[in-house]
Amino acid sequence: MNSAIAPLTMQRLSAESALALADNEVTALKLDSSESALASLMSRAAAMRDQADDGLITYSRKIFIPLTQLCRNVCHYCTFAQPPRTLDQPFMSPEQVLEIARQGAAAGCNEALFTLGDKPELRYRAAREALVELGYESTAEYLIAMARLVFEETGLLPHLNPGVMDEAELLACREVSVSQGMMLESVSERLCEKGEAHYGSPDKKPAVRLRTLRLAGELNIPYTSGILIGIGETRRERIESLLALRDIQDQYGHIQEIIIQNFCAKPGTLMADKPDAPFKELLWTIAVARLIFGPDMPVQTPPNLNEGILEKLIAAGISDWGGVSPITPDFVNPEKPWPSLEKLAQQSAEAGKVLVERLPIYPVHAFKLGKWIDPALHKTLLQGMDSDGLARRDQWNPGSDIQPPNNTRCEGWQAEAPKESADVRDIIERALAGERLDEPDITRLFRARGNDFQAICDAADTLRSELNGDTVTYAVNRNINYTNICTYTCKFCAFSKGKTTENLRGKPYVLDVKEVVERSEEAWRKGATEVCLQGGIHPDYTGDTYHEICAAIHEALPDMHIHAFSPLEISQGAETLGLSLEQYLTRMKEAGLNSLPGTAAEILDDEVRDIICPDKLKTDEWLEVIETAHKVGIRTTSTIMFGHVDRPEHWARHLLRLRDLQARSGGITEFVPLPFVPMEAPIYRRGKSRRGPTFRESVLMHAVSRLALYPHITNIQASWVKLGEAGVTACLQAGANDMGGTLMNESISRAAGASHGQEMTPERMAAVIESLGRNAKQRTTFYGDPQQRAGFININNSTDCQERV
Repeated sequence: MNSAIAPLTMQRLSAESALALADNEVTALKLDSSESALASLMSRAAAMRDQADDGLITYSRKIFIPLTQLCRNVCHYCTFAQPPRTLDQPFMSPEQVLEIARQGAAAGCNEALFTLGDKPELRYRAAREALVELGYESTAEYLIAMARLVFEETGLLPHLNPGVMDEAELLACREVSVSQGMMLESVSERLCEKGEAHYGSPDKKPAVRLRTLRLAGELNIPYTSGILIGIGETRRERIESLLALRDIQDQYGHIQEIIIQNFCAKPGTLMADKPDAPFKELLWTIAVARLIFGPDMPVQTPPNLNEGILEKLIAAGISDWGGVSPITPDFVNPEKPWPSLEKLAQQSAEAGKVLVERLPIYPVHAFKLGKWIDPALHKTLLQGMDSDGLARRDQWNPGSDIQPPNNTRCEGWQAEAPKESADVRDIIERALAGERLDEPDITRLFRARGNDFQAICDAADTLRSELNGDTVTYAVNRNINYTNICTYTCKFCAFSKGKTTENLRGKPYVLDVKEVVERSEEAWRKGATEVCLQGGIHPDYTGDTYHEICAAIHEALPDMHIHAFSPLEISQGAETLGLSLEQYLTRMKEAGLNSLPGTAAEILDDEVRDIICPDKLKTDEWLEVIETAHKVGIRTTSTIMFGHVDRPEHWARHLLRLRDLQARSGGITEFVPLPFVPMEAPIYRRGKSRRGPTFRESVLMHAVSRLALYPHITNIQASWVKLGEAGVTACLQAGANDMGGTLMNESISRAAGASHGQEMTPERMAAVIESLGRNAKQRTTFYGDPQQRAGFININNSTDCQERV
């Protein structure tokens, strides 16, 4: 095939094909005119970008800290660099740095971008003297100190742009920043000759800059780079520059984004009379960059340099707007003000993209913090990111009293989101037809934002209405956690007490069988139809312990439904008695066990389990217990505990494993999403996890599970303990049809820091349900109608479920 671009494969260009575009793109593309060539390039670049962007375009909310405007280089287009005589001071003082940083933190910024000239002490005595007065030997040393100061005092994440550096300097900067950057600008040696843009600028020599880029890769430093167009380079030189960056990226994988920045002439510079980079050349270069780097590499163009034509930049293939500051100007281009974030969101939406905030480290690197980021920065990064590795904007977290955001669909913008994506609509339609979605399908749904989010919630709610009607069910039950002593070391658990968790809230305890029975009897007198029994894996407990507890309750209360013991207790119980799972479960059923809670599932993917619960059941072992229970006639629930170190692809695998199990056995009564409550969880307190799912993610878990599990699991429960009333209300409008149990003595979530109480009365449940125009109905564990008992008013058209006096 002679064309430089294969239109259907959408793979990145080879070096030969890319260079062919520079020579004659019309011939390379087999087109008739340069105008149609540009349109074709842009169309193909945008289509390639759309393979990976999920309908999003990103930006970073940041402040700019111009630490010094002194520079040893004399780039002919630059007004940022100034001689000492024109400046009030050679360097910003620590107090000035902190003042800007605190303003940024107050405005909700995540990033502190330090911009500065290259090693001014090598050229200016004023710089050397100022550094001595400040107590530092070099600009790099002062930069590192100020980055550390900003991080420690404000929590803003430093991104450093100090220019050319050696290995020691790069390593020192790595300790105090989440990313660094330097524009390659061009690999053209010609531009360093007399009369050209980089003449007299030793740090702009291509070999010098490429060496720094390679060093950053060798040192595992997330790095930003790109090219400057319109400074006298040819199209071929641009492509050669992009290919040089790609070669380095292919070797090290550390380049986070490719910036295509257009030259804008500035008064007072040697290039003041040069024309600005032509807009068509900018579009051409963006499209070529996208085709060279492929769908996954973020390609960025600053929005303030191209006000009024942003939709065309998106059409050319960009996926990121770079840093936008609500506080500070663009000190490199001060004549070009930032667009407001609302305006940026609106123009992005008009081009079909939802504007979302990212961190100064991109997701591909954020998901591998151990490789790319100094450990001292991990905790702040994890607390600031969501499951996609993007910036977390809402302050809500599960179990807290903080109210959830109102504008989840539009990411907080007033701008109307673009219409739902064609791929999301296709996935929804296949789910509604009962088709088994695959992992990429479900992952895509979990990453939905804007009107894609709303379409998923609406489809899930419609399906809920068809399957469950307008009735929302709940059970009157009691949780009995018979011991919090546990030999396991689950890193998310704040309930259990063992050698590594004695410092967490609460004291170790054990309830004897007599007290467990008494609590069950009390629950029965109060109208409960179910007791739910779970606890830690006590070192002295055997399978006989669980059998004794179950038999004692059943003897005292033969009509009480015993919903007890997770797959972990069942596995441990069988093992201690030397019985097979089937033998032990049969024995437990004979003792009165009616159903198993499908807890201890956490995330059914061993990649995650190896981190959060390495000594617990593996995925296949958990599934085996559940399927064996179904085999002997014991039904179960199913759960997911999400929002810690997991990601959407893990959630997709979890749902598919449950769906496939249910298709085989049919014994699962419901699916219960359990958002991770972080406050007292050991893994969160140690800075090793996110702070639970965002509200968007929590709502989506209910909506996506409704679609992905259909038609096999038809009851989706919303946990009021984790979500609170406002969260439950949102989930009941996004696919959920059940509010779980009244609980009476819930303690596991409380131990983790949840503040939504230990009991929700039937009256309060009914009020929440009826506020949505739905009908509240008490149910049994198996979603039947509870039998009327003498002495109780317990009728489904009444909310009174109190013991009669």
